[in-house]
Parts: sequence; C-alpha cells; structure tokens
Amino acid sequence: MSERQVVLITGCSGRIGFKACERFSNEFEVVGFDVILAGKLPDVEFMLVDIASDASVEEGLRQVKERYGNRIASVIHLAAYYNFEGGSYSNYERITVQGTHRLLKGLQNFEVEQFIFSSTMLVHEPCQVGQRINEDWPVVPKWAYPRSKVETEALISKEHGNIPYLILRIAGVYDDHCHSIPLSNQIQRIYENQLEGHLFSGDITHGSAFVHMDDLIEALWLAVQKRKTLPQELVVLIGEEETMSYEALQNEMAKHIHGHAWKTWRVPKPIAKLGAWSQEHLPFLPRSFIKPWMIDLADDHYALDITRAKQYLGWKPNHSLRKTLPIMIGELKNDPLTWYDENKLKTPSWLLRKSA
Repeated sequence: MSERQVVLITGCSGRIGFKACERFSNEFEVVGFDVILAGKLPDVEFMLVDIASDASVEEGLRQVKERYGNRIASVIHLAAYYNFEGGSYSNYERITVQGTHRLLKGLQNFEVEQFIFSSTMLVHEPCQVGQRINEDWPVVPKWAYPRSKVETEALISKEHGNIPYLILRIAGVYDDHCHSIPLSNQIQRIYENQLEGHLFSGDITHGSAFVHMDDLIEALWLAVQKRKTLPQELVVLIGEEETMSYEALQNEMAKHIHGHAWKTWRVPKPIAKLGAWSQEHLPFLPRSFIKPWMIDLADDHYALDITRAKQYLGWKPNHSLRKTLPIMIGELKNDPLTWYDENKLKTPSWLLRKSA
C-alpha cells in the first residue's frame, strides 16, 4: 500500500478532471472515477464507476478501501450532468444530485479530510454593471444546470456528516485552445462571418465571468493543500475579476480574426426566439447553438468579487480571457480543421474545400 495520501477525483475523464488528475498525481495517490475512461496517466488509477448507480459507487469505494485504506485526503467531486440542449431534468437529478448523495453516503465509511464540490457562479442572481457578486449574493438559479447545483449544495450541507466540505462556484472555464462552448460558438460565428454573428438579443454592455483552466486547477491544488486550515463548511467563488462585455468580446474576436471591429445589432427578444425556434425545428435551416430558452438569459451579467478566494485559498487568477483570446484565435487561424474538431464544431463546406 502506498504511503502517499489519497485524492479521489470523480469525472476524471472530463476536461477538468483529467487536468486535475495530471496535477495531483505528482504528490498524491490519485484515484479517478468516471463512467467512461479516456486517456492514460501512469501514476493515476482510473476506475470505471457510474455515480448514477448505487452498486457501481459501492464497488468503486470498496476497491479504494481495499487498495488504499480508510483515509482519503480529499475528494474532488467533478462528475455532473450538463446539457445546453435543454431537455428533461431527470438526468440532472439522477447524476448530479443523487449521484452526489450516494457518493457522500459511501464516504461516511472513510476518514475523509475534505470534500470539494464543483458548483457554478450561475447559482447566483445576475448583477448589474458596476456591481460584483459575492458568496452571499442571492441564489436564484435560472435554468436546469444551476438549479441542480443549488439542490446538490443543499444536500451536501445536510448530508456531509463529519466530512469538511468546500463548494467552489466556478465561472465559465476556457483554455488556450478555447474548449468553452459559448466562446467557441461565438468565435465560429465571427470567423464564418455569419449574419447570426452580428445579432444579439441582450444588452451588449453585459457579460459573463470566465476562468482559465490552469487557474482553476491551481485553485483546486491550493484548496487541497490548505484543507486542514479551512473552515469546516466553506463556499468560494472562482473566476477572473474582469468581465468582458458581449460587445467587447465581439470586437476583440473580430480584431484578431478579421483585423477590425465588429458591428452587433440588438434584436428584440420575440424575434430572436422565433429565429432560434425556426433553426431548431425547420429542416431547411441550419441548426444553431442558440436555443429559444437562452434568449431570456441574454441580459444576465456576472461580475465576481473573489475576496474570499484570496483570503482563504491565497488564490488569484494569473490568466485573463482578454489576453488569451489572441492565443486561441491564433490556433484557429493556423489550423482551422483541428480547432473545429477540438471544439466539437461543425466544419463548413467552404473551409473543408479550402483546406483540401
């Protein structure tokens, strides 16, 4: 049995989970749980565990105890359901909420020094330009994903037992290759010079906070390092202090792609909803990332006060979306086909012909 302390990471094959496994494996004995195992790290034990299944979670934890003993330094719980397409809430309930419940229940049989849950800043009510959201800001989830996080946060507060917990309410995550669904789709619309790229149904002076993947992994690292000095129950917002407006993003993206600013026209919400519905349901129109339910959220503004992250974790971001945009767009221009593939975007026929 290894003398290194154990860190258990759920959702280990996900974008954040795999990076976390990579970082923590240098110092800890890392065990990864996921329903699909993708990628290989020599110092990480990946286990096929479905947190939506009682039997699977029980068996996974049994193997952890058998191989590594009863003590776990930290559980970094990243596994969750997420879907921009909308649909039924049942998967959020089954995977995010109840999955956390069965995991916490099983962990009561271990000595766990820390339980970290990855929540979202979207649990909060949006703010106005000039305001900043802190951890005491009203909690008003506006769609299924943040609603599931609110329910899970409440469950953790009730069911954690003697396990200290940290809830990280995380901004939108991106990296040098983009890997952000809203950002990649916005870049695509401008790169392809789509009419839709000139239209927006919200206030273009509003925006949403983001955080670079490397900075998020650093926040997780610091949280685990400081686990014995943190409060037993703690909620922390993680994100960059600058929130770029939609208009600023449009102009910065266009400047790096086309060399000039970008004209954006505001479209009334009823017309925008009709257009989004038509693209979703009419067979002769191209499908769009923008769904009718998103139109009502277009005015939302998220700017974060990260005082608590600085105070308790000693964390502040070392990257910014503004400074990373030239890097991710440079990769797009250098190798468009790979960039589209990396970001799971449909490649237009003209780009395929151009690259042939």
